[in-house]
Amino acid sequence: MNLWFRLLLMLFRRPWRKPVDGLDSTVVRMRVWPLDLDFNRHVTNGRYFTLADVGRMDFVLRSGAFRVAMRNKALPIVGDTWGKFRRELKLFEAFEIHTRLLGWDQKWSVMEHRFISRGRVVGVVVMRGLFRSAKGTIPSADFVRELGLAEVSPAMPEWLQAWAKSCDDMSAQLREEEQLRR
Repeated sequence: MNLWFRLLLMLFRRPWRKPVDGLDSTVVRMRVWPLDLDFNRHVTNGRYFTLADVGRMDFVLRSGAFRVAMRNKALPIVGDTWGKFRRELKLFEAFEIHTRLLGWDQKWSVMEHRFISRGRVVGVVVMRGLFRSAKGTIPSADFVRELGLAEVSPAMPEWLQAWAKSCDDMSAQLREEEQLRR
């Protein structure tokens, strides 16, 4: 099923969904449709990242992050994503996407999207993103303060810190390579 249809369906249901605190999880229920499948007849790896967008949009709307972004004339930007696939989702299988904010540093906010079916985690997508306006990146501390959260991030697990560092290292390497080509 097309992403736009799923987004519209999520937006249509929004008036009946309660707002959440910035550290709470949101849950979006979905079903696997034929256009989600690859040649192996299960959800294609890339589709998990696309479906995570729907979960993330639901979280941004329900947590109030959308209002903060609008006040700052900012747009959400995804910087890095990572996925872990544990088991397959097959045609017409029902599943949920549980989305939550894991933490933040000076620049980035980190979110997790857990894909759950029949009580089991079938996949996880982790995303590192920020909000950017014409004036530049909005510092995470400013953004979370406007959400009513403490400026200090919850402790992030070591594997998540290592992943964030590897993303920063790759960005630095790419910048160096670009400088060498000039």
